[in-house]
Amino acid sequence: MAEEEIKKGLDGVVVDYTAVSKVNPDTNSLLYRGYPVQELAAKCSFEEVAYLLWNGELPSSGELADFTARERAGRPLDPVVKQVIDALPTTSHPMDVCRTAASVMGARHSLAEDSSREANMAKALDLFAAMPAVVAYDQRRRHAAGRPVEPVEPRDDLGYSANFLWMTFGEEAVAEVVEAFNVSMILYAEHSFNASTFAGRVIMSTLSDLHSAVTGAIGALKGPLHGGANEAVMHTFDEIGIRPEESLEEAADRAKTWMENALAQKKKVMGFGHRVYKHGDSRVPTMKAALDKMIAHYGRPELLGLYNGLESAMDEAKGIKPNLDYPAGPTYHLMGFDTNMFTPLFVASRITGWTAHFMEQLNANSLIRPLSAYNGPDERHVP
Repeated sequence: MAEEEIKKGLDGVVVDYTAVSKVNPDTNSLLYRGYPVQELAAKCSFEEVAYLLWNGELPSSGELADFTARERAGRPLDPVVKQVIDALPTTSHPMDVCRTAASVMGARHSLAEDSSREANMAKALDLFAAMPAVVAYDQRRRHAAGRPVEPVEPRDDLGYSANFLWMTFGEEAVAEVVEAFNVSMILYAEHSFNASTFAGRVIMSTLSDLHSAVTGAIGALKGPLHGGANEAVMHTFDEIGIRPEESLEEAADRAKTWMENALAQKKKVMGFGHRVYKHGDSRVPTMKAALDKMIAHYGRPELLGLYNGLESAMDEAKGIKPNLDYPAGPTYHLMGFDTNMFTPLFVASRITGWTAHFMEQLNANSLIRPLSAYNGPDERHVP
């Protein structure tokens, strides 16, 4: 009998069809429902992109008005969810908070056991609307150092990105910061059958509920090989040392030396390389342009020096290009987000892509149940 071929990590295995997104091999560009993500980031709000992912088309003005009204109505933090978050220690990772909050929201949802397309669309929109309040409140309570703190109430006169920043920092962000944040949300929204999306599709294939699939996806995204790289990028910057008084050139030289030493020690440096993109992550130029604007806005050229030094040293030594997490990490840092909140920001964005996939899974469902090749002891018996 021929030995079975094992595809570790399902590498190269095509398991199903999807109409949600693809990487165009001719242009190396990521497409959402056929639209290049760079165009969406340049011309659309995150609300429009969420609508596109769920419905297959960009909204008309009337459809967008109805959609945004529904999203804004779901923004306040559920008092019961707040109580559960308050019961969690601030030493827990914020991804644990996101996972728990999603589970509680599912258990409390009026359509919890309704698996119809309409019900799942409503649950997806409710998660999309409510998760920013979870992430924002969690950062605020961690800064309160044990003192009582209340959520910043959402504003229905602000778009999704502007309101997210408002609830986190308690002040209205300037247009440049809102735009950069909006770009990041769009770029993180979807990426085909990545680990967390596939984990959630497996859960959905059992005919479990949408919130359970999202909870499982959050668990998968917590892993540093998938969603934690944007945090790891800032840990690298911190290890090198962020010196605001330093020039771009000085910072670049120190970063390059650090990278050369790290590679000589065979240290894994996060934020570089991608399993899908072989010639560079197509999302990076758009996110890097947003980072450049934030560096100029906040007057922090030393961060650009660290960025450039690490990037050039990695390229010279290995020919490996940055992925989306590399420019996203310092962008979120400049905005004022704590490093351990970066992956929860990823969650808030990816809820849109996840739930688009989970509803697609149900449309033509087949239980996902792969086989394994046994390599344990031969049959034996208890004496």
